Amino acid sequence: MQILRTPDDRFANLPGYPFEPNYAEVTSVPGDESSGSLRVHYLDEGPRDAAPVLLMHGEPSWSYLYRHMIPVLVAAGHRVVAPDLVGFGRSDKPTETTDYTYARHVAWMSELLFGHLDLNDITFFGQDWGGLVGLRLVAAAPERFARVVVGNTGLPVGDGKASDAFMAWQKFSQESPVFPIGGIVNGGSATDLSPDVVAAYDAPFPDDGYKAGARIFPSLVPTRPDDPASADNAAAWEVLERFDRPWLCAFSDQDAVTKGGEGPFMRRIPGAQGQPHTTIAGGGHFLQEDKGPELAAVIVDFIDRTR
Repeated sequence: MQILRTPDDRFANLPGYPFEPNYAEVTSVPGDESSGSLRVHYLDEGPRDAAPVLLMHGEPSWSYLYRHMIPVLVAAGHRVVAPDLVGFGRSDKPTETTDYTYARHVAWMSELLFGHLDLNDITFFGQDWGGLVGLRLVAAAPERFARVVVGNTGLPVGDGKASDAFMAWQKFSQESPVFPIGGIVNGGSATDLSPDVVAAYDAPFPDDGYKAGARIFPSLVPTRPDDPASADNAAAWEVLERFDRPWLCAFSDQDAVTKGGEGPFMRRIPGAQGQPHTTIAGGGHFLQEDKGPELAAVIVDFIDRTR
């Protein structure tokens, strides 16, 4: 496995991102200790003895997406852990699209969050692929999670028709000769991001050689029942359908890709029954970018209400 590592100077003086980096090594090919290791980056802010709030980003963003939320959560007394998925942010970037699978992303994050950090009593928030990966972790170790919040995400098994917006995005990711990471985040936000913020989203990717993980991610979403990840996601749903700890949906109102995606969670998850599910008005797909402090306040209130 050939690996690229973004130079540190690419992350200097990014607007609104004063956080210190933290790193851990995970097994390159899960289950094969001889395969070497990957360096994974994560933010770890707030008191280390507080119960953690785990924030997981999706495609094609990185932990920079949570810069507006972390201060609100820390000010409320919470520890906040926000990893960069392999292939994104300050984490290592294997260069071949075949290096990335859904199962490997789950295993890499499991080794980081459960193995190295041994997180427990977790409040989880995931958006986009942060939910697709993070909810598999919830299903793998439900005893580690105190509550779950999801926004603009899902856990597909490939048994329904994907939205036209998603299929267009999947086609673009594979066929477009240019894959402008910052421009994609800007296009998925309801607000118009400033040039320096767009540049910050581009920072982890000095050239196209660093973008294999970002390029392949949309194709890893199960859209057929025979997809390699469909059976694993179906098994995860069986666990989640018994998950009775508090579960909140906080989807935005301006995301064509995941519109209506909160419905299955609200119907099928025991812990979601009777909760004050909310719609984040004025948020696009990247609701953390558009309404980050508001979303963080929703999470803080949910924690306080369900302690």
